Amino acid sequence: MKKALICGVSGQDGTYLAQLLLEKGYEVWGTSRDAQVASFGNLDVIGVKDQVHLLSMAPNDFRSVLTVLTRANPDEIYYLAGQSSVGLSFEQPAETLESITLGTLNLLEAIRFLNKSIKFYHAGSSECFGDNGSLAANEKTPFQPRSPYGVAKSSAHWLVANYREAYGLYACNGILFNHESPLRPERFVTKKIVSTACRIAQGSTEKLILGRLDIERDWGWAPEYVDAMWRMMQLDVPDDYIIATGEVNSLQNFVAEAFALLDLDWREHVSSDTSFFRPTDLARSQGCADKAASDLGWHAKLKMRDVVRKMVKDTQLTIGKNNL
Repeated sequence: MKKALICGVSGQDGTYLAQLLLEKGYEVWGTSRDAQVASFGNLDVIGVKDQVHLLSMAPNDFRSVLTVLTRANPDEIYYLAGQSSVGLSFEQPAETLESITLGTLNLLEAIRFLNKSIKFYHAGSSECFGDNGSLAANEKTPFQPRSPYGVAKSSAHWLVANYREAYGLYACNGILFNHESPLRPERFVTKKIVSTACRIAQGSTEKLILGRLDIERDWGWAPEYVDAMWRMMQLDVPDDYIIATGEVNSLQNFVAEAFALLDLDWREHVSSDTSFFRPTDLARSQGCADKAASDLGWHAKLKMRDVVRKMVKDTQLTIGKNNL
């Protein structure tokens, strides 16, 4: 039985990855900064919390990282922890850099120190590319990050590449473009849109206030993206891969789709407020996953409209249960 350690198991990706690995017969270990008080609500939602061995780990503390790796003794490590909000990174740049970059470094150093055949996956980000205009980014596209989050992910990306080349570690970067699900917290704009639209459909008189509506993103379905993570770790030779749908849509289109599914006209309930604008924001972000298709046999089956439909359906079911 393979053992996997998921750092950041309580998040959207960590939860779906835990479910996937358990289905594949793995022994799954997961970390949070304080496992004694964390709720691990997402693991409860999908019914796998009792099957995951939970540990506390501070990624910015090398001793804490080394202790967890020694105890779990994993074959595969998935580093999905760290500050995950682009918007919040402008308010907390130091914490963002530390949790993402130093956390990645400590795990790589711990693997090197233990001198074991441990495979390492780092959750990269499309934010590393910055704004490429009308071009779809591939693995050779230069990084031009425009947020503290993008800078941190770029730094971590090159640390992974350096340890792979310098020390022969099995270390890879999954450069994931936007991927969503009902497990997203409310601070993510996609969940905010869907949740608000569903409440309005139930009779709420609130308004949905957003920032720029003209930004364009490549939105996919999170459970499909964690499958790509696992596939990267099964190769004989580690490499870096972009994971994306290749389809780009504006935030306005996302909003319109969500409200239309609820028989609502979004223009009657949504407004844009400049106070929600970020200091810098990417006008367009699109990925080309041809390499993943060729090497991993991975293709995105669900696109933006499928994602919105699934999120709306799940939110309606949740509201219905809460009203019983």
